[in-house]
Amino acid sequence: MNTLTGTGGLARLILRRDRVLMPLWVVLLGLIPLSYVASINELFPTAAGRHQYFAASAHNAAFVALYGRLFGDDLGQLVAWRAGFLPIVVGLFAILTVVRHTRTEEESGRRELLASTVAGRHAGLAAALLTTLVASLVMGLLLAVGMLGQDMPASGSWAFGMQLTLAGWVFAAVGGVAAQLTSGAGSARGTAIIVLGVAYVLRVVGDMSGIGDGTLSWVAWLSPFGWAEHMRPYGDEQWWSVLPAVAFTGLLAAAAVALSARRDVGAGLLPPRLGPASAAPGLASPLALSWRLHRGLLAGWAAGFAVLGVVLGYLAGSIGDLVRDNAQMSEIFANLGGASGLIDSYLAAMTQLFGLVGAGYAIQATLRARAEESAGRAEPVLGTAVGRIRWLGGHLVFSLLGPAVLLAVAGLAVGLTHGLNTGAVGHEVPRALAGTLVQLPAVWILAAITVLLFGLLPRFSAASWAGLAICLLVGLVGTALGVDDRVLDISPFTHLPKLPGDDFTPAPLLWLTAMAILLTTAGLTAFRRRDVPVG
Repeated sequence: MNTLTGTGGLARLILRRDRVLMPLWVVLLGLIPLSYVASINELFPTAAGRHQYFAASAHNAAFVALYGRLFGDDLGQLVAWRAGFLPIVVGLFAILTVVRHTRTEEESGRRELLASTVAGRHAGLAAALLTTLVASLVMGLLLAVGMLGQDMPASGSWAFGMQLTLAGWVFAAVGGVAAQLTSGAGSARGTAIIVLGVAYVLRVVGDMSGIGDGTLSWVAWLSPFGWAEHMRPYGDEQWWSVLPAVAFTGLLAAAAVALSARRDVGAGLLPPRLGPASAAPGLASPLALSWRLHRGLLAGWAAGFAVLGVVLGYLAGSIGDLVRDNAQMSEIFANLGGASGLIDSYLAAMTQLFGLVGAGYAIQATLRARAEESAGRAEPVLGTAVGRIRWLGGHLVFSLLGPAVLLAVAGLAVGLTHGLNTGAVGHEVPRALAGTLVQLPAVWILAAITVLLFGLLPRFSAASWAGLAICLLVGLVGTALGVDDRVLDISPFTHLPKLPGDDFTPAPLLWLTAMAILLTTAGLTAFRRRDVPVG
């Protein structure tokens, strides 16, 4: 038996376990850019209009920081540039997938169980990397074929798809290395996400210098996102930029295998920090236990919302400049309601984006209860005087109030940044806060669906991500493709008032909140009546 024996079987097991989540990631991320073709064609139907858009955007610092460098005014180049944030999301998907099927498996004890069979030492790591690499490749192929279906040039379409594929490959390997360094899944995810964040910052530094004096533009070449960007789909494609990404992926994968051979199963190369011998009195409650389990996740999400809020708030001012500085674009935007109407529409769209992302946190926080149950850590707690509702209620505090904290952070960041740019902080902060907090009832609906699945069908709790994927498809793609209103109404976010700019109507918020309470109550009741597996 060699060290890779059983890799195929474990890869099939991963596909079986991720049969819902992985296809959703792949299809959603592969199809999102297709909607940009229609929206850019609609807003800028002529070559002159697209050139005006290029001239106003290529040297805009906020746009360059968010999407990367824009090298031309061709429709394909504008679409690829507009999708410049997708490689970051794909990298995050790759990290989470690899860590879930490596370090999380060891943490739960399943890796040790599998190691007692004929599976080789490196089979688990190889299977996780293999499935993630193939999923990233399928995502890239799906995007390329979709762009070809939109009558886009073939060479640019394949290069566009390759951008996503390479981002998934590189950060899958980063996740594989991080899984060898730490003894916990949370630490491994945090380490790999820090690497992803550093790569993003390096790309931003290089690009910002590139639109200035260019003295630090070389810094972008230190980042995998910089390699993907310099492929330049639909321009003069630089296919040789594939080489550093492929070489870096192979190097990291080899390093992960070498590091895996130098540690014990369940242990990491970096020793864990020892905690105190006894817990403080303030930690002796289910809510305190939940705080210990959720605080790191909540803090990480809050930091991300703050950074994203600052960037998107700064972009709001840039959109105003874009309208004012270009006569042709002013005419286009006048048809949409004028400059102030456009900024309000932009802010309303961004607040809905924060709501959709915040729903992801709500689902993840709720599923932590399922993870505790699956790992056998819930049963000892429930064996004490702690009741089921108190235990699950501790997790639900973070599922329901955690999104409120995140959306408040985002609203403050957007409002302060946009208000400082316009000199009207007192006016913009309440408007932005109202726009983000109004998303809460829709977020609670998705959290409540997760609670209901956890109570009724715990094995299928992860299917709650499908609800978020449907909302993302409806919100990001459905409107651009002109989908029927009856389909758009499936998403609870469709029914929310579009603040700022729209009239506030409390009725849909009350209905959605009532539905969330009803679903949560049903989930809690079902959890009280079902069996809890013994660890």
